[in-house]
Amino acid sequence: MSTGIPHGPEPLTPARALVIAAHPDDADFGAGGLIATWTAGGCEVTVVCVTDGDSGGFDADVAREDVPGIRRSEQRAAADALGVRECVFLGRSDGWVVVDRGLRLELARTIRRVRPEVVVTHAAERGYRFVYLYHPDHLATGAAALAAVYPDARNEFAFPELDLAPWEVQQVWQFGGPEDTHAVDVTDVFDAKMKACSAHDSQTPMLDRSVEDELREHLGRTAVEHGLPAGRLAEAFRVVDTA
Repeated sequence: MSTGIPHGPEPLTPARALVIAAHPDDADFGAGGLIATWTAGGCEVTVVCVTDGDSGGFDADVAREDVPGIRRSEQRAAADALGVRECVFLGRSDGWVVVDRGLRLELARTIRRVRPEVVVTHAAERGYRFVYLYHPDHLATGAAALAAVYPDARNEFAFPELDLAPWEVQQVWQFGGPEDTHAVDVTDVFDAKMKACSAHDSQTPMLDRSVEDELREHLGRTAVEHGLPAGRLAEAFRVVDTA
């Protein structure tokens, strides 16, 4: 079964996409341009945050118990900037995500409910170019998402307690991995991506410069690496057929 989504630089827009991220802000920094591109084309996008990012932030005066609420609010604001239809929060502990039955069940549940053609998530393999991309939660979330896509969500005998019809995802788009196959020009949706990333006020002190400067440098470098014309901005992914 084909979705008609080619492996070229300008993919057709899927009808529904599910983005599975470890923490609030991962989807926006990793794939915000792709999300904005697809929602502008009519795609219904749902974002799943496996954790509430409760170990994140830089303000020691903020009570730790308040952090999950802050980060959920930031994620919702970012989602609004990108035109995302829905945010789902699974509430796992930040820093301790593991690939277990419970996580695979929750992700399979969401896949069967949303019925996406495409899942966008973290790469499950570690690279060493940028160590911050390979947080253990990122790797575990990517691996759990792949397991939920295959075999869990499509297997009618897996998780019978869900009482939801099986669903076969056509492709998985992985971001932040050591190997990319596909660059997406996000120049025209850069403002939306920047607004989404800037919504994560509690996290942006990690940046050496302004959010805009950091994004332009990273996306510009990615565009050059993938052969796009000078001055363009791009996000890169490994696209995996899963049908």
